[in-house]
Amino acid sequence: MANSTTPLLSNHQDQEFPNLNDHFSSLEQIIEPFFDTCNGKIAWPQILQVILVSLACFFEAQQTFITIFTDPIYTSIVSEWSLHCFTSSILQGLPASSFFMGCLLGGLVLGVLGDSIGRKTMLFFGCLIMSIASIFIAFSNNVWMYSALRFLSGYGRAAIGSSVLVLCSESVGKQYQGKVGTIGFFMSTFGFVSLPCLAYFSKDYSWRVLYLSTSLPAIVYCLLIQFCVYESPRWLLSKGKVIEAYAVLNTSHLKKESSNLDHNKLSFTTMSGSDPPLIKILLRKKSILGQLLLAVAAGFGIGLMYYGMPLGLGNGNFSLNLYLSTGLNALLELPSFLIVFFLVEKCKRRSTLVGLSVLSGVCGMSCMIASERKVLQMVLELTSFFSACTAFDLLLIYTSELFPTSIRNAAVSIVWQAVVLGGVVSPVLVDAGGDSNNKILAYLTLGIMTAIAGCLVVFLPETKGLEICKNIEEQEQKGCINHV
Repeated sequence: MANSTTPLLSNHQDQEFPNLNDHFSSLEQIIEPFFDTCNGKIAWPQILQVILVSLACFFEAQQTFITIFTDPIYTSIVSEWSLHCFTSSILQGLPASSFFMGCLLGGLVLGVLGDSIGRKTMLFFGCLIMSIASIFIAFSNNVWMYSALRFLSGYGRAAIGSSVLVLCSESVGKQYQGKVGTIGFFMSTFGFVSLPCLAYFSKDYSWRVLYLSTSLPAIVYCLLIQFCVYESPRWLLSKGKVIEAYAVLNTSHLKKESSNLDHNKLSFTTMSGSDPPLIKILLRKKSILGQLLLAVAAGFGIGLMYYGMPLGLGNGNFSLNLYLSTGLNALLELPSFLIVFFLVEKCKRRSTLVGLSVLSGVCGMSCMIASERKVLQMVLELTSFFSACTAFDLLLIYTSELFPTSIRNAAVSIVWQAVVLGGVVSPVLVDAGGDSNNKILAYLTLGIMTAIAGCLVVFLPETKGLEICKNIEEQEQKGCINHV
């Protein structure tokens, strides 16, 4: 990109640049008017971009929770491959855990790459890997092949959530970044809700039909990403790709006033460069490492309940109708999304997350103690899941605000995979619980861990209302983080 930026720089090399102490804020000052369209309202082209990008979460949610219907005790892969004949109940939870292990590895690898090769590119490849693997799953002939392909599907899925959140938030003005970050959760809700419907109408057919009906449309969606989604202009500028960023800002379906951008200042702001890889930053900046570890711990605790509750439905831990119970869990994500959407700009991140985590943990513990009262048990289970779901949405938005653009995708992805790690642990822990007494102990453990881990966010800085920075240097220079 040296050749692409040189003409812009050389044309203005004799002109006076802004004061070095002021150049940190110039990037947002130049770009923000481009996003501030329609008398302060977000423009329709930007809304369509956000919706199209967020649609990836619809397919991601389907593949995440599909094992509720394909892996239950008395039907589907368990009965087809006689898994109930094995003495170890852990084998029955192997496919679900394999998927989350793939998510964990994919998050560590692909999440970091998202800051290097771009948000759009990573979103495309993540969806493609997940979809192709899910198609091949429909042709599995044993549990080992099934688990391996679920691992690969999870590996691709890992790149989707963080790419959607970051790409959406970086494609709009700062006053809308928190709200558009919740649209992906809204799409995820619809993906989750669609599962019990698809599973009910395909219950007389093989479980393979359910995989094909969810993965084939996702392949078509990958084409839409490639040809209809544009890259984050903020990411392009953070990488010094001035020409590409200008092309995105000046596309015909975006605001035409982008032609008035100050190229001199725009080129100068990219001269400050971008941060080194995340691992080098973590080794040199102990404060950044500490913040990431605290966010990871909170994410792990929330993930125990967020994934543990709905996945426990397929194991018969909450023995009402499977389709109804799963549908209720899925529908709870809708009010969760609405709460975060309307209150994200008003609520403080830390205190809200603590309250939600404690509520989820307490209700999670109580639902197994109330096992003799099925209705009460279901109410407590739904409350626990609702609280974890709301905390999950808010935590990811909070994480995107904690870290600058240059490492945001990697940081969000790592925290997201910490939530996924909770999904790895929770089904194995519950399945290993065996009889009812041990299951009570398992859910007590999950509840305590969720409450304690969520409380760790009190040691993180508050980010409500603060400006998002481009890199670590700018964050330190401007004091973008509020520690009170």
